[in-house]
Amino acid sequence: MDMTDKTALVTGANKSIGYETARRLGEAGYRIWLGSRDRERGEAAAAELRQKGLDVRMLEIDVASDASVEAAALRVFEEDGRLDALVNNAGILGSMLAPSEEPIAIIKDVYEVNVFGPIRTTQAFLPLLKAAPCANVVMVSSGLGSLGGLTDPASEFYAINILGYNSSKTALNAATVAFSKEFAAAGIKVNSADPGYTATDFNGHSGYRTVGQAAEIIVRLATLDKNGPTGGYFYDEGPLPW
Repeated sequence: MDMTDKTALVTGANKSIGYETARRLGEAGYRIWLGSRDRERGEAAAAELRQKGLDVRMLEIDVASDASVEAAALRVFEEDGRLDALVNNAGILGSMLAPSEEPIAIIKDVYEVNVFGPIRTTQAFLPLLKAAPCANVVMVSSGLGSLGGLTDPASEFYAINILGYNSSKTALNAATVAFSKEFAAAGIKVNSADPGYTATDFNGHSGYRTVGQAAEIIVRLATLDKNGPTGGYFYDEGPLPW
């Protein structure tokens, strides 16, 4: 690989916010690894982006599987040798039941994808991130992970009391802080992004923001230079309360 090229991996990128993020990064000149758990859907999404003239390769990756993540990291190592941006976008909602009624099994599934998935992916790709001169890791979080927001009656999300999903994003934010402290010496920036309440399959297209608006803060954090912030929690208008 020409070491002047930049590469980016976006997990859960076969549709919605992940797809739009991959498209935007591709247009910014990045060679894209389009991460998808489903090979067929991933290949179709990658083909669409290639038709737009972008350099996109599908990467089969199930962030809930150690073996899948390790195999994906090995492929990127063999083909590129480095990674300039890692966008941990893959996530699941779980259930909308009351906290006292949400089964532990469902909460565990949510954490496996939303928390342990980004952690194992970041750990597996760390050698590749270290090989880049100025790498960025973006944890795609949510305003629902903000304890400050969830405890503020004036917040638009105050009434959305989902135990599994909300707490998984709070835990993801904690992982952002932990990784940012460790990786600072290596010049790797780690930040959480809140894409906002976006119309996607995730919420039955009930959100009021477009995927273009949602991807804005993700792309901004994925393309930070060496002077950019790290260990922060942002939406497109600025920082959020933890």
